[in-house]
Amino acid sequence: MVLEKISKPNDIQKIPLEEFPLLAEEIRQFLVESLSKTGGHLASNLGVVELTMALHNVFHLPEDKLIWDVGHQSYTHKILTGRKDGFADLRKLGGMSGFPKRSESDCDVFDTGHSTTSISAGIGYVKARDLLCQDYHVVSIIGDGSLTGGMAYEAMNNAAELKTNFIIVLNDNKMSISENVGGISQYLGNVRTAEAYTGLKMGVTNGLNKIPVIGKKTVAALRRTKRSIKQLMIPGMLFEDIGLTYLGPVDGHNLRQMMRVFNEAKRVEGPVLVHVVTEKGRGYVPAVRHPARFHGTAPFEIETGLPAQHTGKANYTDIFSTVMRKFGDRYDRVVAVSAAMPDGTGLKRFRNMFPERFYDVGMAEEHAVTFAAGLALGGLVPVVAIYSSFLQRSFDQIMHDVCMQNLHVIFAVDRAGLVGSDGETHQGAFDLSYLSVMPNMTILAPKNKWELSDMMKYAVKHLGPIAIRYPRGEAYDGLEEFRAPVEYRKSEMLYEGSQVALLAVGAMVKEGEKVCERLKEFGIQATLVNVRFVKPLDGELIQRLASTHTLLVTMEDNVRTGGYGNQVISYLNEMRLNCRVLQIAIPDVFVEHGNVERLHEQLHMDAESIVQKINEELA
Repeated sequence: MVLEKISKPNDIQKIPLEEFPLLAEEIRQFLVESLSKTGGHLASNLGVVELTMALHNVFHLPEDKLIWDVGHQSYTHKILTGRKDGFADLRKLGGMSGFPKRSESDCDVFDTGHSTTSISAGIGYVKARDLLCQDYHVVSIIGDGSLTGGMAYEAMNNAAELKTNFIIVLNDNKMSISENVGGISQYLGNVRTAEAYTGLKMGVTNGLNKIPVIGKKTVAALRRTKRSIKQLMIPGMLFEDIGLTYLGPVDGHNLRQMMRVFNEAKRVEGPVLVHVVTEKGRGYVPAVRHPARFHGTAPFEIETGLPAQHTGKANYTDIFSTVMRKFGDRYDRVVAVSAAMPDGTGLKRFRNMFPERFYDVGMAEEHAVTFAAGLALGGLVPVVAIYSSFLQRSFDQIMHDVCMQNLHVIFAVDRAGLVGSDGETHQGAFDLSYLSVMPNMTILAPKNKWELSDMMKYAVKHLGPIAIRYPRGEAYDGLEEFRAPVEYRKSEMLYEGSQVALLAVGAMVKEGEKVCERLKEFGIQATLVNVRFVKPLDGELIQRLASTHTLLVTMEDNVRTGGYGNQVISYLNEMRLNCRVLQIAIPDVFVEHGNVERLHEQLHMDAESIVQKINEELA
């Protein structure tokens, strides 16, 4: 096997070029077989095998810097830097990350997980290199999906001022997670299909090079005027107009062609963009046919591409999807907004049934929120569905454009709390903290699948900004007998006891049930409260519990700083109530990847750890 010759960085440069096609095939086979067992990001990685090989053959790592935007497409990069054995524990607790990780390898030069960051980081490296008089190449690889995000254009505008070499590789596969939308997608489509220009360039160049003496001089003159030719043949030439030298489009599965262009890009004095066209999911038919489903996949059957295990139970995103479809029928003013993730956030059914009321703005969370503010001012009821970790990118827009104007915008905050395998960049551990500081904002968290439905119905009728945060994964179907109407500010009393009161937020109610059962073994009949409203606090209930219980235990899957527990302590101090509070929350750390249950144990947020802490506190 050719792949066995790769054990450390730059080993690919020792492999004969004629063996490269076989190496690409072996890498794809390895990725499919490995990810079928562990799960992970498959389609995006299958699409960049040859691109990554070409980069590793032309550049020398770790001296040269490869910066991967988002980073979920870095699996081949990890293989070519000697981390093939790490795939057995990919995304497991203590195992290899599914994203670039500086602590993992010197060849990972920027920790990524969110989109549109690579060009900005690359410019930083270039400026540092030049200021310190160092000599290495900087390459930022960014997808066409990330070019729907505004930060990429802020960076390109800045890059145009560079006077030294900086290479941007545009990996164009027509996809982000779902299919791309908007003007930049249409523009790239025109560039891809501009065969008249590409054919003319290659034909003229090859012909002139054959003419003795004057041929090469004429080619050089044509290159100096290439911008004018491109303006005639390709409308707009956006990148050159910004100030970047444009090379391409190049076949992202033609290794020799890419290596030739990358070597040419290394000689450019200034910023250069290499446009590489790839196929997402290449080499594995199910991933080619369903690239969105294989963007991030659970373990699957290789022959069919179907999930290896499926409980048949709905997850919270499924519940949200069903509610939104029903809203589409009942409320003609309800509209839905997605930031390039209609499938992941459960809006696909709404989009299919009510396309005129569905808006996908691309990877642009900031724009999504202010756009929703405009929709609300125009008389509509926008539901903005974004993952918790991505919503934090639009902090200013939520604060300034929605909350300050007290607009009726509903935020469906998916994947709140610990999400597991994707690790630090994707954990939804901060939303309660950053949303709670905003005046006019109302924050709810459902204990089970029925309550998510009830809270969405409440949100449609509630006036003002409102966020409903719910976790990733299977929706809890316990406590069905408790379904009190959702009333503003009011928590829900589940079990009333004495001595210890558990105030559990959302997904932690399930853990609270286990704690109650375990405390009975110690002779403690605990009170269990489903908090429901994180903001505003149910001060009346907190006062009553503080006067009748020895210990209040706040339970939340959010960081302790600025979370629900901190708000309860602040309220008790303000009201001069003397009651001890035990906070169960995520500590002040970035939580790594791993199984959520294992992470809860590690962070002492599981039922057994909580019971132990309660007993210690009471003792």
